[in-house]
Amino acid sequence: MSFIRQGYDGVAVTVPVTVPYERYSTKTAHWFIGQALQALVQQSGLAKAQIDGLTVSSFSLAPDTAVGVTQHLGVSPRWLDHIPTGGASGVMSLRRAARAVQAGDADVVACIAADTNHVDSFRATLGSFSNFARDASYPYGSGGPNSIFAFITANYMRRFGARREDFGRIAVDQRHNALKNPHAMFKKPLTLDEYMAARPISDPIHLFDCVMPCAGAEGFLVMREERARDLGLPHALVRGAIERHNAYADDPVMVRGGWLVDRDELYAQAGAVPAEVDFVQTYDDYPVIVMLQFEDLGFCAKGEGPAFVRAHRMTHDGSFPNNTSGGQLSAGQAGAAGGFLGMTEAIRQLTGQAGPRSVPGAKLGLVTGFGMVTYDRCLCTGAVLLGSTA
Repeated sequence: MSFIRQGYDGVAVTVPVTVPYERYSTKTAHWFIGQALQALVQQSGLAKAQIDGLTVSSFSLAPDTAVGVTQHLGVSPRWLDHIPTGGASGVMSLRRAARAVQAGDADVVACIAADTNHVDSFRATLGSFSNFARDASYPYGSGGPNSIFAFITANYMRRFGARREDFGRIAVDQRHNALKNPHAMFKKPLTLDEYMAARPISDPIHLFDCVMPCAGAEGFLVMREERARDLGLPHALVRGAIERHNAYADDPVMVRGGWLVDRDELYAQAGAVPAEVDFVQTYDDYPVIVMLQFEDLGFCAKGEGPAFVRAHRMTHDGSFPNNTSGGQLSAGQAGAAGGFLGMTEAIRQLTGQAGPRSVPGAKLGLVTGFGMVTYDRCLCTGAVLLGSTA
C-alpha cells in the first residue's frame, strides 16, 4: 500500500536571531535562551504570550529540559519539544514545528538553541556525550571528536584520494565568508598555505579543521505563511524537509550519511533538482563532513567530492556558495546552536538580510543537520529546502 507524504506547504520561517557569541562565558544556557526569546519577541512585534509553541536544544541546560525553561522565562506554550540531537536539531526543530503549525497545535513556534561555554566545560561535555563512543575509544587512549573525525577523514582520504588541500579549500572559502559576518568569532583572513602549515591535532586533522567551542544562541519563528504576511515579517517558505537516524549502519566507517537515503524525496517535495539550489548551508564540524554532504545531497557522485571542491569557489559570491556565514569553522560552534547556524543564515539570505555576504538572486537554499557522533559515524542527519517568496 503506497501513500503520499504530506508536504510543508503554507509554512513560513522567519525572524532569524543570533545572540552574539562569546569564547568563554559564566552565563548559563538559560540566560542565552532568554536572550534569544527576547530578541524573537522584539523583532517580531508579537507579545510573549502569543508564542504558543517552543522547541529547545542545548547540551548545557541539564538538569533542566524545555519544560524548565517555560517556568524560568514565564511562557506557557500549548506545544513543547526538547530536541537533543545536537547539530541535527535545527532541521528537526523546524520539521516538528512545521507539523505543529499545520495541525493547528500551535500558531507561532519559537525554535531556540543555546549553550554556554565555561573554561574547560567542553571537556566535561565530551566525557558524558556518548557511552558507546567513550567505551569504544577511551581504552585506547583516544576520545573526543577530533580523534573520531580524524578516523573518518583518514578513511575517506584512503578510499577516494582526497588530499588535505581539498579540505583546506572548504575552510579557506568559509573564512572569506566569515569576514563579512559581524557575529563570526574569526576576524582574520585564512590562506591555503596557513591552513596547510597549521599544527596537527589528530592526524590528519590540523588546527583549522576544528571548530572553536563558544557560548551563544540562535533562534527563529515558525508560523503559517498568511500569519507572517499579516505581521509584515520577511520570511522564507519550507519547500521540503527530511531526517534520518542510524543510516548505513553496516558501513565499517562512515562514508555515507542519511541524506543519501532520502534526498530524492527532499527534492521531490520541493519540485526541484540540485542544480536549482542557489546556496547550501552544510553542517561543518569538520571539512570531511561538508564534502560528504556535497556527494550525498546530489551535487556530485560519491567519491567525487575532492574534484568538486577543486572545480568550485565556495564563497558567497562564488560558483557554489557554501556556509555563507562562515559556518562553525569560522563563526564558531555555540554547542547545539551550531545546528541552528545554517538555518538562521539561510533565512537571512532568502529575506535580504545577509548584507555584504548576500548570494545574488538567491531563491532556493539548502540547510543540513548532522549530530550525535559516536565512535566511527554520526547518528542523526537532516536537511531542509527553503524558498524565497519573491
